[in-house]
Amino acid sequence: MGVKFDDKNRDVMNNNLEFQTVAAVDLGSNSFHMIVVSLKDQQMQILDRLREQVRLAAGLDQRKHLSSEAQARALACLERFGQRLRDMPQGSVRAVGTNTLRSAHQTSGFLHAAEQALGHPIEIIAGREEARLIYLGVAHSLASPPQEHCLVVDIGGGSTEFIIGEGFEPLRRESLFMGCVSFGVRYFHNGLISKDNFRKAEIAARLELQPVAEEFRRVGWQKAIGSSGSIKSISKVLIAEGWSRDGISLEGLKKLRNILIDAGDIKKLRLKDLSEERLAIFPSGVAILLAIFEELGISRMTVSDWALREGLVFDLIGRIRHDDIRDQTILRMQKRYNVDINQTNRVMKTALGMFEQAANSWELGCENSRLTLKWAAQLHEVGLIVAHNQYHKHGEYLLQNSDLAGFSRQEQGILAALVRGHRRKFPHSLFETYPSNERQMATRLCIVLRLAVLLHRHRNDMPLPFLSASKNSLRLTFPPDWLAKHPLTQADLDNEQSYLLAIGFQLSYA
Repeated sequence: MGVKFDDKNRDVMNNNLEFQTVAAVDLGSNSFHMIVVSLKDQQMQILDRLREQVRLAAGLDQRKHLSSEAQARALACLERFGQRLRDMPQGSVRAVGTNTLRSAHQTSGFLHAAEQALGHPIEIIAGREEARLIYLGVAHSLASPPQEHCLVVDIGGGSTEFIIGEGFEPLRRESLFMGCVSFGVRYFHNGLISKDNFRKAEIAARLELQPVAEEFRRVGWQKAIGSSGSIKSISKVLIAEGWSRDGISLEGLKKLRNILIDAGDIKKLRLKDLSEERLAIFPSGVAILLAIFEELGISRMTVSDWALREGLVFDLIGRIRHDDIRDQTILRMQKRYNVDINQTNRVMKTALGMFEQAANSWELGCENSRLTLKWAAQLHEVGLIVAHNQYHKHGEYLLQNSDLAGFSRQEQGILAALVRGHRRKFPHSLFETYPSNERQMATRLCIVLRLAVLLHRHRNDMPLPFLSASKNSLRLTFPPDWLAKHPLTQADLDNEQSYLLAIGFQLSYA
């Protein structure tokens, strides 16, 4: 399938030849998916697709630890994906983990091994960010973007996402903790199906949905679309059995429920077009979808072939063409929390100037590092909306816990750490949790941000001093007699020397 791009896309494809091929990887709770697409000739053409059932969620124990068996299955799959993707340029592949990986504890070792197997970084995304990306993929799968409210539902292995959107813009997003793998383990153990356990699964799903159902009904929609494996497999069965001509109906779901209960065991199921690997999680998928139909009052749903991985591709294309949703998110947050734009622009300009001067010596020449510093500068005063006292700590909390469209959990964590560390005592312990390469990068970005904020404490447009950097030191050179005329800045720099010396970093100035 080819998707045509507009002139803006065409310019980007011509100017970014190294990214004429891009890829997305979805590390889902049930299956891992990979898609590789070509951006040549003003078309997005799918070159390759791979899908493997890993059932990661089934390997999550009561303490939220991933079993060694589940980790082994995941790494073996990513090794195979990595054979296809490892030679692609960094930045041309986006890989994300969803519900199981955001729920699991003590995964740093596994994630490092997973990145090594794949050959590319893996981001963990929040549920609402997953919902945004799913909607982006579904909206692009339609002949034209929805011109009226559209409800999108995606049942995954560990969570279910709900989105109401119009055009390519999601208006309401929710991610609920119910999925076909987790519900299968809980309610259909060993593949046994009864009227009682089916009813319990439906009630549990409706209870999970109830707190957001009224808001979704109030906003309303004209069309309902389902996506991903469970919903697609249900649709295939209904059509193959002759119980639906197109998509999914409430009547068809009720018929499926009766067939499943009458069978009593998944081994006895004889349904057309139901794959063997879908068998174990099919009853739980039907129970969840039936609960959604009944709780939201849906009578019919069409089905999209596109979902999260396609949404990832379009989001990546946006980043390549400098139409990054993260920039919009930062601007919205500045507006929401009444940030002084003039001051943050001063700090941002100085911080980026220092970044350019120190980038080579400090090995900061990565565009992601520059963007992270830019966003941290734009939001470093966001905590002032709470109180001036300890506002850097308030800012850290807001950034760590806000729903930031486009950002992964790792990206939010680093942003929060930079804002927390931009003043007062350097919070070295915050950076100790990162792998060594990320820790060094984040620490140096924080030092640059601290100096940029310090130099603009008087909230004016002072000139940028010359800066030189070496491995663990930084030197600022001011115009002659400048420091003598600015004793408060010199006092601040004296304090900063002490703060940085405590973490083994030497600041000097003249």
